[in-house]
Order: sequence, then structure tokens, then C-alpha cells
Amino acid sequence: MATMTATTTGAATSSKLPKEKNRFPDIGALRAAIPKHCFQPSAAVSLGYVARDVLLIGSLACAAIAFIPAIPDFTSRAIAWVVYGFIQGLVCTGLWILGHEAGHGAFSKHPRLNDVVGFFAHSSLLVPYFSWKFSHHRHHMYTGHMEKDMAFVPRTRADYLKRTAAVFDMLEDTPAYQLVSLVFHQLFGWLLYLTLNSSAGNGSLQKSSSNILGRSHFAPNSAVFRRSEAPYIVLSDIGICITLLCLYKLSGVLGTSTVLLAYAQPYFWVHHWLIAITYLHHTHVEVPHYDPQSWTFVKGALATVDREFGFVGRHLFHGIIEYHVIHHLFPRIPFYYAEEATEAIKPLLGDLYRRDERSFMGQLWSNYTKCKFVEADKSSPGTLKWVQEVR
Repeated sequence: MATMTATTTGAATSSKLPKEKNRFPDIGALRAAIPKHCFQPSAAVSLGYVARDVLLIGSLACAAIAFIPAIPDFTSRAIAWVVYGFIQGLVCTGLWILGHEAGHGAFSKHPRLNDVVGFFAHSSLLVPYFSWKFSHHRHHMYTGHMEKDMAFVPRTRADYLKRTAAVFDMLEDTPAYQLVSLVFHQLFGWLLYLTLNSSAGNGSLQKSSSNILGRSHFAPNSAVFRRSEAPYIVLSDIGICITLLCLYKLSGVLGTSTVLLAYAQPYFWVHHWLIAITYLHHTHVEVPHYDPQSWTFVKGALATVDREFGFVGRHLFHGIIEYHVIHHLFPRIPFYYAEEATEAIKPLLGDLYRRDERSFMGQLWSNYTKCKFVEADKSSPGTLKWVQEVR
């Protein structure tokens, strides 16, 4: 039988764990097991990856704008644009991930350089850099916490049944509804998170807010942020406005349709990959969540799973899919040391380390259609596990 730490057949399973008090190693012990150089990011190496991704993005965009409109056959031209959008979306996701590194301070030892790189990388993709940076740090602080996690808190049985008791009760389990729901989830989940703070825990806000629009990542007075963070939220919005202005000016030169095909397509592909990556890191039948009394930082950090996405994951997505557990434990470790650091702590984690090497996209469909809500695990007080059968 395959284990979660050495998946040979693709199915991830886990063996019996020791008693609760001995299960989770101390964060200091984990840190001591990792070679010290893994905590030393190199500005030169990181900038090299940025230069590579920017060069790829620029080359793809220039080639598409120069050659695709000249293709005489409409069908061939449409196919060429679709292929371009998909490939460009992969590379742009890589640039987003480098901005993510900068936001964590894993890009270099220089905070100002990190913020400059992160600001321009994310603003170019219409991401509010500082807004996301602040909320994402709180996600890392409270990963797996059923109230305070600021990125992804699953529904409980009561929440799920309340929602499905309405109009869509009869449609919930049909493949057609599931497919439409998944497509909506992938295309608009990121926008809903940024504008409404959807999927975040009820206890994650920095102040009370009865207005759902008062939880936006774009509002300086949003309940998502502290008052001292407001100027940075404004700066994030300015970055997005500059990008929109550049796109508007560019459409006057190239035409609106060309700019939409060259920019909007990859933009929505980036949305898809961001949601897929985040969702699958925190959604797996073996990945728990915790109530406030049982949660600890180490428990939460280990409440995620490493997956496999081949060449794309390791080379275009900078290993964020393959080595995410170590990222939650030590987010300042740069991605190019993540594999080494992961191997260093695996002996200490044992069965607490989770890895699933089944098809990444296949698991997106499987988990979305089967992992509907969590409920208390009677064998482990304070732990909530995914339930796959509703009725």
C-alpha cells in the first residue's frame, strides 16, 4: 500500500499516527534539521528568474501580436490565440508566484527590493500587491484554523446543508451542475476573494463589518486590514490603475480586440491556476482543519498537501505545487531550496507529511465534486475532516 510520504501508485493513504501529544514536532526542531543556506535567498538568483519569466512573457506577447492577426483562416487564427492564451497564462502564473515570493521576503534579504519586485510583478497582473501581502501573511499565520484562516475555510455540514436546501438542492450532485460550478469557481474565485473576502474565516477580519463590500482588498478602510495598512492599500490600487491605463493606451495603438486577446486570456488562465493551486493545497481527504481550541501553528502549517504537476509545476510554477508544505512551515525559504528543505524535515514528520502524486487536474475535479464539507472527527477531538458522502 502506498503511503502519503512515498506515493508509488498515486493513491495517497496514511498509516496509524502516534498519540496526539507526540504527533507534532516543535518548529525549532524542524528548523534545526534544515541546512542553514536554505534560509538565505539570493537576489541575483531570484532576479534571474524574474528576467527569464519577463523575457518569456514579452516574447510570447510580441510574437502573438505580430503573427497571429496575419493568419488568414479564422479557425486557425482562433486556435492560435487560444494556444497562446494558455501558454502565456502558465508563464504569467510563474511571474505571479515570484511576486508571491517577494511578498514573503523569500525573494532576497532586502525588504525594499522585495516590495519593488512584488509590486511591479503583481500590479502588472492586476493584483493589489500590498493588500494581498497583508491578508496572505494572516493566512499563513492561521492556516487550518476554522475561524481565523484568511484564505480558505471549508463549509461545515450545517453550512453546506443550509445552502443546498435552497433552489439548487436537486442540481447539486448532477455532473452538469458540478461542471458549471467548477468553471465559475476557477474563473471568478480569485476576483470574489479580492472583492468580497469570500472563503475567509469569520474571525479573520481586523474589525467588525456588517457590509460585505467593506471586506474588499481594494478598500483602504476595509475590515480585512488594520488602519496603519491603509496607505499601502491605496498604493496597491494605484499600481492596478497604472496597469489599466497602460492597457487602455495600448488598445489605442493595437486595437481593443487584440489587447483583450493578448492580455485578458492569460489573465483568466492565471485566475484558474491560482485557485486550483490554493484549493488543492488545502483540500484532500486526509488534510484536516482545526477548531480554535485545538489549532496550533505547526498543526495548521501541516494541514496542506504537496502534489505533482510535472514540468509545468517544477519549471514554470517554480515548484509551488510540489513543495508547499515546507512553504507553510517556513515561508521565507526561497523556492529553489524548497525541495532540499522538504527532504530534510520528512524524517521528523513521518506520516504527518502528505504528498499526492495523482493527476493534478483529475484531483481538482474529484475533490471539488466529493469534498463538500468538514465535520468533527470523533477519533481526534478538535479536528475536522472532509466528508465525501452527503447522504
